[in-house]
Amino acid sequence: MPREFRKRLTEGILFTDQYQFAMAQLYFHLGFHELPVQFDHFFRQYPDYGSHKAGFCVNAGLEWLLDWMAGSSFSEEDADTLRLQRSRTGEPLFKDDFLRWMTTNGKFDALTIHAIPEGRVVHKGVPLTVVTGPLALAQILETALLNQLNYQILVATKACRLRLVCGSQLLMEFGARRGQDRGAIAGARAALIGGADYTSNVGISHALGYPPKGTHAHSMVQLFLALGMPELDAFRAFADAYPDDCILLVDTINSLESGIPNAIRVFEELRRRGHKPVGVRLDSGDLAYLSIQTARMLDQAGFPDVKIFLSNELDELSIWQIKTQIAEEARKHGLDADHLIGRLAYGVGTRLITSAGDSALGGVYKLVAVRQGDAWVPAIKLSENLEKIPNPGNKQAWRIYDRREKATADLLTLSDENPCKEAPLLLRHPSANDKRRVLKTEEVSGVEPLLIEALRDGKVVCDLPPIDDLRKRREADVERLDVGVKRLINPHTYHVSVSDRLWELKQELIETVKE
Repeated sequence: MPREFRKRLTEGILFTDQYQFAMAQLYFHLGFHELPVQFDHFFRQYPDYGSHKAGFCVNAGLEWLLDWMAGSSFSEEDADTLRLQRSRTGEPLFKDDFLRWMTTNGKFDALTIHAIPEGRVVHKGVPLTVVTGPLALAQILETALLNQLNYQILVATKACRLRLVCGSQLLMEFGARRGQDRGAIAGARAALIGGADYTSNVGISHALGYPPKGTHAHSMVQLFLALGMPELDAFRAFADAYPDDCILLVDTINSLESGIPNAIRVFEELRRRGHKPVGVRLDSGDLAYLSIQTARMLDQAGFPDVKIFLSNELDELSIWQIKTQIAEEARKHGLDADHLIGRLAYGVGTRLITSAGDSALGGVYKLVAVRQGDAWVPAIKLSENLEKIPNPGNKQAWRIYDRREKATADLLTLSDENPCKEAPLLLRHPSANDKRRVLKTEEVSGVEPLLIEALRDGKVVCDLPPIDDLRKRREADVERLDVGVKRLINPHTYHVSVSDRLWELKQELIETVKE
């Protein structure tokens, strides 16, 4: 099989699960394939990392999904590929009439998507992406949509939590070598949306307009040592090559006894030549203790502004612990804790790009409505776990802000409802009959619709802003979260509610299906 064909075969419209095409053919033979339907994409639980848990997520991945949809269509080659499949009795699994229809109609130009924009803070149970259009193609889209959106949301969320811990300190994504194949490219993009300042991934950095960032390899020092030359010569060689971007990795031999003293000598030489050294990188050992000792040594040598880059299996909790330990030690010894912590920078790799602790977002794609004539008929799926029953029907999601202008709840309503015109607001728990909230007019400072039209009949109709604008969206939304929701450990529960009409519709459908 030619390599180019293999790539298109595996990354085009056949990048889906077998049952999607099996269902599409079934619908075709039943005459349902062009029936207008609506699917909701949402997640059921926030990432739970074991020792800590998220209280919100950051939306990401929409632009990449829209690009994939625009470039993916069913071809004669795809038809020939599926034609080879046989049933257990040797009969063709996919029939010629279905494959002919797919060859003519197998593209996403009849689908419409409403979505919460990238960079927005999002919550469990709220539709992030709503797909409307012919049943067969809306069904086939499921796998690619979940694959592309769930992962970027997961990484963007992790990066946002890291940003909250790091504050204004430099944060870099270093995960390409530990990511899942080319998923690391999407992960790097999501990390930039979520809060990383830069990534070491060269290609995606340039594609998005960011300079890639990095230091040097341990192997450089190892090479010099193997050739009979000292660590100092290795540092000098790097500084000569990159005099204005010199960050030295100091732990190949011994950070405090060899690496830092040699780095200081090279920095002094750079300064005499008119260059300003950037920093040192610590990649092993007790990073809090080493940071304090490194800062002392650099200060005594006259380099109070040289950055101290930390790496090695970092995540939001370990960075928080490092900063806490440094602050406590600094106070004990009369050091300037703010200055010491302020000069730190972080390179986060494996635990960000793989979302270590919770490596998959539980995002799902559920049928919620079918169009019959001029009306949407709601659809529902039952579960013994009431929280897993999706909210049916054609809906809108709204964000409600309290008198402090903080986000206090997301409200799901039927599409023809407008909570802006209702006072007071009744917020019902999605699954518990006895849980409800009433917000009086004076308790509400604003109500905002969340879902916008992103794709209409296969054409992009929304702005797809650059990463900088997506970051600003994220920053604005995070600023409007209550501090308890942003907490690393045991975050407060953010309220996601349904309107009274949606609640009643849901209960009616549950009872009807049970009969």
